[in-house]
This record gives sequence, structure tokens and C-alpha cells, in this order.
Amino acid sequence: MFTDSHCHLNFPEFTSSLGEIRAAMALAQVERALCICTTLEEFPAVHKLALDYDNFWATVGVHPDNEDVREPTVAELVSLGTLSKVLAVGETGLDYYRLNGRSIQEMEWQRERFRNHIRAARSLQKPLVIHTRSASQDTLDILRDEGEDGSADCAGGVFHCFTESMEVARAALDLGFYISFSGILTFKSAQDIRAVAAYVPLDRVLIETDSPYLAPVPYRGKTNNPSYVPYVAHQLAELKQCAVAEVALATTMNFNRLFLSPKK
Repeated sequence: MFTDSHCHLNFPEFTSSLGEIRAAMALAQVERALCICTTLEEFPAVHKLALDYDNFWATVGVHPDNEDVREPTVAELVSLGTLSKVLAVGETGLDYYRLNGRSIQEMEWQRERFRNHIRAARSLQKPLVIHTRSASQDTLDILRDEGEDGSADCAGGVFHCFTESMEVARAALDLGFYISFSGILTFKSAQDIRAVAAYVPLDRVLIETDSPYLAPVPYRGKTNNPSYVPYVAHQLAELKQCAVAEVALATTMNFNRLFLSPKK
């Protein structure tokens, strides 16, 4: 019934509890999950999850925040992206939140890394999983500069764990991207994000946990896992003034359309 479009089940928090989590997912009617890669070093573990379980899939990419890791080339991303059950390129994007004393100009390495992911995704004709934090204008500008304008030959993708403004949401939608909401949607402080979620058309929305992070209310502060994604769906249904089953169906169909339908 529900699909978690973004989780990190290879992280150490889940090493000894994957069986319990899968049982909890079944009870919560969370039927599928996309396991997200954040470094090339961890890709084999992420990919193994997808190969070992028929209801898990994988991505390949290097998170913009990760330094001192193997730098992705377009060729390597394309090669890994052709493997079985790898559905998307990312998590990629830009993150200027932790500059650690550097200027934005000094983050060119991040921007070049992002461009490599976009080029790989376009070559593969697979979607991008976009992370953007304190860098939305550069994120949008680079997508446009690389030809991501929503036309037929674009990679497209999703702005995951959306925490940006209504203006950024409109721009992402105009570029043909989906928008995914996490447990943040349930936080008392997230009224602006709830306003965005109410605005985004139901046929362009995904739901996620980003687990082990950002557990929704009533589990805020605890280790998140995919069995909690229905709480995001419930909040979205309240905002859309529709049944939870309608949100579950729409977000699952959106996942299928974005990640599982071959590009024409």
C-alpha cells in the first residue's frame, strides 16, 4: 500500500535489526522501499539490499556533504547505474549548510560533482534524487544549465526531503521534478512545509522516511525506519483533505511512474 521512496537501510543503525524492520514494514503495509546510496564505497552494501529482497531497490551516487570519499566520474556512475535494480542516480545535489569556514565560491567541487551526476542520469535516462540545503538557487541553475527543463530527453527526478520555499517548489515542478516529503511534515515547526505540501499536486508527490533520520511524530527523536512512512501519508492526507488510501495509491503510482516506468 505504501512506498518509502528514500531510506538508508545499509547504515549501522540497521545492521542487526533488518528482519525486525521488514516485519514492521509488513504490519504497516509499507510494501516497498528505495535504498539510497551516499558514497561509492557503500554502493555494494546498498546494491546487495536490492538484490537480496524483491521489494527493495537501490540508487548510485555520492551525497554532496560527503568529503574524503571516492569522487564519482560520469563513466563510473553510468557503469554502476546499469546494474540490476539500480533505479536512479543520487543522492546528489548541493549543500552549503556546513561550509566550515569556506566561501560558496570554494564549493565548486560540489557543483562539479553534481554536474557529473546529472550527466550520468541523462546518459542512463534514469531519474535524479536531489538533495539541496541552503543552495536552492544554485541547484536550480545547474539543473537548467545541464538541460533539465522538463522536456522528453531529461532525466527528471525528485527533490527529496523537501524543506525549501514555495518558490523553489514551483520551480522544481516547472522543471518536471517530483517533490518528496519526510517526517518533517509532522513537526509542529513545519507549517511552511505543510503549506508547500498542500500546494504540490497529488500526482507529483512522493513520501519518504530518510531513515534513520527525521522520525515523524509520535516517534520524533527516535531512530526512523520505513514502517513509519504512513505517518507522513496521514499528514499529507489531512492537508489534501482526502483519504489516506488515496495518498497511498497516488504516491505509489508516482513512484512507479518516476522510477519503474522506462523512458520513451
